[in-house]
Amino acid sequence: MAVSTPVDAERAWTDLQRVRVLQERVYDEAERKASGAPRAAYATAALMWAFLVSLGLEPPWWGVWLGAAVYVALLGTLGVIDSRVGRMRLHRSRCDWRMSATFVVGGVVTGGTALLAEVLAESLEPVTAALIQATASAAAFLLFIGPASRWAVRAARTHGARATRAETSR
Repeated sequence: MAVSTPVDAERAWTDLQRVRVLQERVYDEAERKASGAPRAAYATAALMWAFLVSLGLEPPWWGVWLGAAVYVALLGTLGVIDSRVGRMRLHRSRCDWRMSATFVVGGVVTGGTALLAEVLAESLEPVTAALIQATASAAAFLLFIGPASRWAVRAARTHGARATRAETSR
């Protein structure tokens, strides 16, 4: 036997709207971060540029590994610093196929540009070829990251809107 409790429809609607407003603020913050201050993108491109130029100087094998370790450590530090800058923290991440696709395609575009630039600049001196390769790769990264991150983050808002509609239709 089910016991029903009286529900005030107006109060329930007000509560739902209050939750929806907070949810919209979270999505607004995520979209602002994706399209706003490009500080982290520029810093990442500068780190990538320096790493690729250092590889073009043809260091010994231990220098390559040391450079790669420093590069990964600096990227990790940059990620931690950038994640602390946000004003609002998401309760949980909604990583969907768009975010994964953006990551994979970004790696393919940036890596493909680096390899293509290396092949095209092969006949030049190593330092000049490294500068061309690093500049082309950093430019491809910067041109890709802006529109792609906005596209990936926009999915979170549409997913949230669909989930909210599903909740209200029950």
